[in-house]
Amino acid sequence: NASLLGILQHPDGTVLKQLQPPPRGPREQEFYNKVYDSDCCDSILLELREYLPKYFGVWSPPTAPNDTYLKLEDVTRKFNKPCIMDVKIGQKSYDPYASAEKIQQQVSKYPLMEEIGFLVLGMRVYHVSSDSYETQNQHYGRSLTKETVKDGISKFFHSGYCLRKDVVAASIQKVEKILEWFEGQTQLNFYASSLLFVYEGSCQATTMRLSDVTLAEKRRVPKGLLSGGDVLEYNNNIHVINSTENGKIEASVSKGLSKFYALQKKACSKRHHSQLSLKVENSEQDNVWKTSTCITQEHLNGNVLPQLEKVFYHMPAETKESANVEVRMIDFAHVFPSNTRDEGYIYGLKNLITVLQNILDN
Repeated sequence: NASLLGILQHPDGTVLKQLQPPPRGPREQEFYNKVYDSDCCDSILLELREYLPKYFGVWSPPTAPNDTYLKLEDVTRKFNKPCIMDVKIGQKSYDPYASAEKIQQQVSKYPLMEEIGFLVLGMRVYHVSSDSYETQNQHYGRSLTKETVKDGISKFFHSGYCLRKDVVAASIQKVEKILEWFEGQTQLNFYASSLLFVYEGSCQATTMRLSDVTLAEKRRVPKGLLSGGDVLEYNNNIHVINSTENGKIEASVSKGLSKFYALQKKACSKRHHSQLSLKVENSEQDNVWKTSTCITQEHLNGNVLPQLEKVFYHMPAETKESANVEVRMIDFAHVFPSNTRDEGYIYGLKNLITVLQNILDN
């Protein structure tokens, strides 16, 4: 898919994006040069760098010195099984200088752009169950309507087993940061530009400390749960058995989930998944939850320990707070100087956040 876009992966950890024909290619190069100018002291542009791939100038192959490539950070490089979605943002995917013919062509590609404010250009999702990727091309996004766009986007966050609500939540936070940037700047307008979403699809259970979670998400284990050896059954999925004196709760998986974990074993051979042990160690400073990859609220819903609202999974230490999610702005062949806020882009971001929030809440 990347090579179709003229993007080549370089062994040094960058990607090479071939410059488009003028005026688009030079305009994109000029945009990157302006934002990444070493003399730049404009706080708005300096902040914008946080939301872009890093830029390493241009490169030409020795054999074809007239072919120019932008050398950019490979945002997917740190991921083992990257799940990737490209979403075009804005109400117009044609720029203010577009011909009537170009406008007509762009509008006919996706007439709902004005109303929805974004368009899924493609996605690639890793499914743990089959150890394979599912891909959707641009026709998929164009088939989505106001009624189906929520389900259409939620497909990106589904591992084949469960909806990755941790990834949805982290994505919302990242998009909100970009929205704040847009609400504070009146010097650039972006047309036909995209957000690239990337998250880790592979199955690696990790341990995470509750003390590292942001305050809003912190939940104390209620003392009442830890008294004695009550056997509680919730949702026929998880039984809480014999909390021991030191406050451990052992949870075993009943038939419904054990099949699901047996399948997961294939993809997570390093770790034995057919039997889940959800340990809650209750010491004041050091609450640690050991969880497997896909116990989400879906499987802990209804009356299952409502106090333990969030189960965190697959969060390497260095990016725990962001659930190992990247959201970056890409594609700048139609960026223009301006003296107004970019209302079309802002509209698209707000609507996208609403859709993501709906996916999270349902």
